Amino acid sequence: MSLFKNIFGHSETDKIVSKVNWIPLSDLGKINEVKEVSHEKTVVIFKHSTRCSISRMVLKQFENEYNLENKLELYFLDLLEHRDISNEIANSFGVVHQSPQLIVIQNGVSVYNASHESIDVNDLGRFV
Repeated sequence: MSLFKNIFGHSETDKIVSKVNWIPLSDLGKINEVKEVSHEKTVVIFKHSTRCSISRMVLKQFENEYNLENKLELYFLDLLEHRDISNEIANSFGVVHQSPQLIVIQNGVSVYNASHESIDVNDLGRFV
């Protein structure tokens, strides 16, 4: 049983412990905050499905490799709990919904997005 827990997680309510200073994206009003902040600093939204082992693997890899401390504003969306926010992100920024997904916002618009194994921390350096 513990092998499956290590691969797939303990439950859908697992809390994510991270060295990355994520800003929770937990209400629709934060989308306006993202747009405003993106005029001063590049914003990254990471959309994560807590039930998906691929999403969990990509998230862990991203967090382990992230090295742009204080250069980006990092927002985290648990899309299973906040599907309405995920839908509004797709609508507001003109991106097709995927999970896991990384979206880069500058000056109120999406300038880059990637999903699944295409998510690479090294790609973010060009947006700093």
